[in-house]
Amino acid sequence: MRFILVLIVAALVLPTGDLAAQQSNEELSQQAANPLADLISIPLQNNTDFGFGPYDRSMNVLNVQPVIPFAGGKWITRTIMPFLWLPDVAAEDGLFSSGMSDLTFTAFYAPGGGSTMWGVGPVLEFPTGGSERGSEKWSAGLSGIVLAQPGNWTLGVLANNVWSYAGADDRADVNKGLMQYFAVYQLGQGWYVNSAPIITVDWQAESGQRWKVPFGAGVGKVMFVGKLPVNFQAGAYTFVEKPDVGPDWQLRMQVQFLLPKPGGGS
Repeated sequence: MRFILVLIVAALVLPTGDLAAQQSNEELSQQAANPLADLISIPLQNNTDFGFGPYDRSMNVLNVQPVIPFAGGKWITRTIMPFLWLPDVAAEDGLFSSGMSDLTFTAFYAPGGGSTMWGVGPVLEFPTGGSERGSEKWSAGLSGIVLAQPGNWTLGVLANNVWSYAGADDRADVNKGLMQYFAVYQLGQGWYVNSAPIITVDWQAESGQRWKVPFGAGVGKVMFVGKLPVNFQAGAYTFVEKPDVGPDWQLRMQVQFLLPKPGGGS
């Protein structure tokens, strides 16, 4: 948790210039909707899943996921550090484990240009979650993203899959995927509505127990806190497909600190 506080303080104290005079909240909202924008950001995304097991337990994941572009935006890196509060689904109350889960690092090569943007690159998963909150496996794979921004819309899909290549011999191999489609519509003055469910699949699980498929929507607004632009977002998703011991619905809350370059956008 100290690391999270360091990130927040860094976002607040880093020199941003007179951003309000350079970019409006409408322009920044459009950039924030684009995962391939040449824009440093520090999203703190909290997902709470409700309805696990026979006692309707809840699980919470706080994803700290700084996004940093390099080489004029040709390379975009995203690191996801999940902090997990895992319930004991077999008990009426009680916490099974809490702390950091496995860390994921992705680097997209995004050449830019044209009406459709795309990026592709490696994704690496590190066993930082230990035996209770992680796989204890080193995993790697490929990730890709494609998107377009016609008018007030941002439409796209992100997908990846990782396979384990090393780690504890007594733990199951990893073969899992993730897909996130996103649709964002700008309402003006920094307001927007969106749908960005995170669909996951565990190919190692038995048939009928592999997929988690949420469906829902949210609303958000980019505003200035002093001179620092911040993207606030909230949404709710119901699971239309899930394992037998799986959540019924999800509440997502996000605060994203934006650090645009002086002089304008991407």
